[in-house]
Amino acid sequence: MTICVNEEYRPCLILGLETSCDETSAAVIADGRKILSNVISSQVPVHQKFGGVVPEIASRKHIENVIPVVDQALKDAGVDLSDISAIGVTYGPGLVGALLVGVAAAKALSFAASIPLVGVNHLEGHIFANFLGQPEIVPPFVALVVSGGHTSLVHVKDYNEFTLLGQTRDDAAGEAFDKVARVMKLPYPGGPHIDRLAKEGNPEAISFPRALTARESFEFSFSGLKSAVLNHLNNAEQRGETINYNDLAASFQAAVVDVLVSKAINAAKHCRVSRVVLAGGVAANSQLQDRLKAECRKENLVFNYPAPVLCTDNAAMIACRAYYQYKAGKYASMRLNAVPSLKLGAN
Repeated sequence: MTICVNEEYRPCLILGLETSCDETSAAVIADGRKILSNVISSQVPVHQKFGGVVPEIASRKHIENVIPVVDQALKDAGVDLSDISAIGVTYGPGLVGALLVGVAAAKALSFAASIPLVGVNHLEGHIFANFLGQPEIVPPFVALVVSGGHTSLVHVKDYNEFTLLGQTRDDAAGEAFDKVARVMKLPYPGGPHIDRLAKEGNPEAISFPRALTARESFEFSFSGLKSAVLNHLNNAEQRGETINYNDLAASFQAAVVDVLVSKAINAAKHCRVSRVVLAGGVAANSQLQDRLKAECRKENLVFNYPAPVLCTDNAAMIACRAYYQYKAGKYASMRLNAVPSLKLGAN
């Protein structure tokens, strides 16, 4: 087993693998915080024609891409597999076929090179993306995880101790963005397009519902909001009205952001922490970032969010999470399997 500390300092290098959905990614991280490489092979052009991710196609593309992506990550980092201290891989949640490709590749590399294997929860990886490039961030803090498949509030008490405060009861925020974008005939993925249109619209033009707004509630629901947007579009079409898509995008986005921001601030107060971090694909949304910055400033809270490339699925965040598990001796066996509905904190 490679060790992280010896008489002559050697960095602890973690190879991360991420294949939970439609990005095949591999990365090498030094000492948990420094990115040496982060290679991402995106399948967005492949799935765009279908308006969303097709699981079977995603799995096949991962099979084609996973080893070339790993080779490129090692090359970019200027290291060999023999230099790696541990291999971290996403084993859930996600698409089962896609997860299996990454898990199988990681197990094969681990076995062949006698390198420890670490199974990583994808949601925890998103949270840990904040540690990359931001050395001042240390637990405890509250994390708002907002992606295509998940919307959660998490109390991060320590590097390996989490409490799930609440999550979505139905559609995740990112899923709602994509579904609304689809009916607006915007390309996949829809979130960035809605964000762009919203900049030119009036967020108060249309009154859309905000669900589960009680102060003590940390759960989310966006299915009603999605239905309200669909009803608005259908009614306008039946009446022959011209639809202002900028106003529609701005009003829908404001409804999502209002709920996310208020619950994140309430969660920080409830947990008595001084920091809020944002994570997940929707963390790249400009209005969500701006509103959280402003509200955290009002409440004397520190606010952090990852660089744009670390908001979407990537292996650097997986390697970062794996580093802290590795240091705590939380290894996986060769029995590691994909768990598509893996819960947060289940490692």
